[in-house]
Amino acid sequence: MIAIYDENKQKVHIVSLGCPKNQVDSEVMAAILADGGYAVTDRPEEAAVILINTCAFILPAKEESIEEILRMAAWKRDGGGACTHLVVTGCLPQRYEKDLEGALPEVDLFLGIAEIPNVGRHLDNLLGSSPPGRRRIESPANQPPLRSVVGKPTFLMSAGHRRLISTPTGSAYLKIADGCSNRCSYCAIPAIRGETRSRTIEDIVVEAEILAARGVRELILTAQDTTVYGRDLKGKPTLSRLLQELVGVAGISWVRILYAYPAHLTEELLETIAGEEKVCRYLDIPIQHSDDAVLRAMHRQGDRRLIRDVIDKARQIIPGVALRSSLIVGFPGETSRRFENLLSFIREIRFDHLGVFTYSREEGTAAYALSSRISEREKERRRGVLMEEQARISREINNTLIGTRQEVLVEGNGDLAGYTHFGRCRHQAPEIDGLTHLKGGIPKTGDLVDCRITDADDYDLFAEIC
Repeated sequence: MIAIYDENKQKVHIVSLGCPKNQVDSEVMAAILADGGYAVTDRPEEAAVILINTCAFILPAKEESIEEILRMAAWKRDGGGACTHLVVTGCLPQRYEKDLEGALPEVDLFLGIAEIPNVGRHLDNLLGSSPPGRRRIESPANQPPLRSVVGKPTFLMSAGHRRLISTPTGSAYLKIADGCSNRCSYCAIPAIRGETRSRTIEDIVVEAEILAARGVRELILTAQDTTVYGRDLKGKPTLSRLLQELVGVAGISWVRILYAYPAHLTEELLETIAGEEKVCRYLDIPIQHSDDAVLRAMHRQGDRRLIRDVIDKARQIIPGVALRSSLIVGFPGETSRRFENLLSFIREIRFDHLGVFTYSREEGTAAYALSSRISEREKERRRGVLMEEQARISREINNTLIGTRQEVLVEGNGDLAGYTHFGRCRHQAPEIDGLTHLKGGIPKTGDLVDCRITDADDYDLFAEIC
């Protein structure tokens, strides 16, 4: 989090784990606390309260959340700083509720997703103070203070929720919806985040204007499934219509789409991407697998043929489009032959960017009871095979860019010898798709610069500012 320092205010340090959607929630809470009389600091040693916004999507995410909680609890216990209270928010308490009270006695308070707008009042209660004009949330008479406040995950941010942007570049995530209604058999998100809830186009555009006024050049649209945006709203506005409104926001230069479910990609959306200069020719299409039997077991909508047709259509309608996807290996029933089907599909499609995850067996999901389980060792082997193949494909694609001119969004000072800055091209999303290392010129963070690509490796590009 960006520090908002004031010597006379109680200080809070926020740790944000998980996906960009969680990051937006952390930014909202940071602003609520800053507006409510607290100082948000990026230095845990000076914070009275450490707030951890957790992820609980799959086992590695849960393990990371627990490890961070225990690390900060040890910090608090050993007196390594000013910390007096530890608060845990987000998906972990939303998923496990009061089970955490006994498992993690080190934590002073667990808050569910619905409590995001009330985070200031909860901290007031913990610290025993409340600014003038703000009512404290009281526990029932003759009962100890609540340690866990978790209800239905109904919260949906709006443009009225200020954010302390934690990415000190020209980019910001724009959450257009929350929750998911797809019901994939391996996924706990609907149980954690609830059904799909979309924001109105008007509200999203207002937030985009606020972000642009603060110097944001790139909007990155995020949701559990961006392609079903608006289906739950009156009039059923589409993602295509939303894009057409967002490109009209002054100051915004790039608009990027993440998490596009392949079965929901329409020709209208593809044509909008192709026809709007500000919309990056980039699509994140998580296919998860390509074998029909595995896709059916995953409860995915569409089969191998649909996925191939969608990708072919995207490349036909949007020349030069960069495609990212994500896969799950080791799902129950993924035989050696079915894995080979997936490998051959990856070789055929040649994604620009690819993430591969090993299957995580999650309680409360439809796939939890499936047999034909695969060992963790074999899952990791299969993941390694795919990533090795993808590295070769990515290098070949990157090499075709050498000598081309690319627009690059500058993100910071570089640490590679001879390269003074780094940034991203239009076909690179932050944190997941590699970087473009820059030399020449004296650009500032947030600048868009014209560059010539001079070299490439498996994931990164190297360029000279023109």
